[in-house]
Amino acid sequence: MDSREHLMVLKKVAANIALYGIVFLFLLSSLIPFYWMVICSFKTTHELFAGPNPYWLHEFTTENYMKLFSQTYFSRWVGNSLVVAGCAVIISTILGSLAAYGVSRIPSRAGIMIIQVMILIYLIPRSLFVLSLYNVLNALHLLDTLPGLIVAYLSFTLPFTTWLLVGFFQSVPKELDEAALVDGCSRIGALVRVVLPIAIPGIVSTTIYCFAIAWDELLYPLALIQTYTRTTLTVGIASMQQGDVLAWGQIMAANVLTALPVTLAYATIYKRVVAGLAAGSVKG
Repeated sequence: MDSREHLMVLKKVAANIALYGIVFLFLLSSLIPFYWMVICSFKTTHELFAGPNPYWLHEFTTENYMKLFSQTYFSRWVGNSLVVAGCAVIISTILGSLAAYGVSRIPSRAGIMIIQVMILIYLIPRSLFVLSLYNVLNALHLLDTLPGLIVAYLSFTLPFTTWLLVGFFQSVPKELDEAALVDGCSRIGALVRVVLPIAIPGIVSTTIYCFAIAWDELLYPLALIQTYTRTTLTVGIASMQQGDVLAWGQIMAANVLTALPVTLAYATIYKRVVAGLAAGSVKG
């Protein structure tokens, strides 16, 4: 190996070290806040405010979790969030699949225009829709109800789901569903029997992303739900303030439990999520 080749190898090694170092620092900066949140959820109140090391646990306790369930409506908030986010995701996935399949099979110029409209709708700040949704739900007697909140969530989950699924369905060759039509399948039959099984990774990743967005929504339940026991997790946690005192231990415990569903979902089926994103990036 001459000096030039040796220099190139050294440059490549240095570049890899720098790249992995940057990735490590980014990962560390992302995990430290979560680690600190978990540690604080198991600390006593005294240690939270007067402990010698904020990033280390000296006295383990589950008191914050017990108080969270005994002194708040946390379990009710969890149920409300599961119902609202789950229903919004299921409806968005079904309707979004039908819409995305139709858009992916129409001429490209019209399809691109429809996709651009979907992106535009999704990017419009949700605060601009609050007053209109409030008036509509009030007229339909759905204000301060979970069904009304589900309808409100569809205003952003449905465009988002449709937009993502279009890319996944475009990656499925049209010849496959055309062959199914020749064999006697209807359009719906071709979608259900041919296209959907191939697009399962994309549908799974879209569903998880959509659920994460709906699970973390704060503005709509804050504006459209007045009854304390009908609100969702995000609003419930934000309201955990007793006068001028914040129950930090309980808030951290609530945040840990709130982050678990989406975190476990990603950890369990992350391979399908990655496969879905790769498939959607082909023509998305």
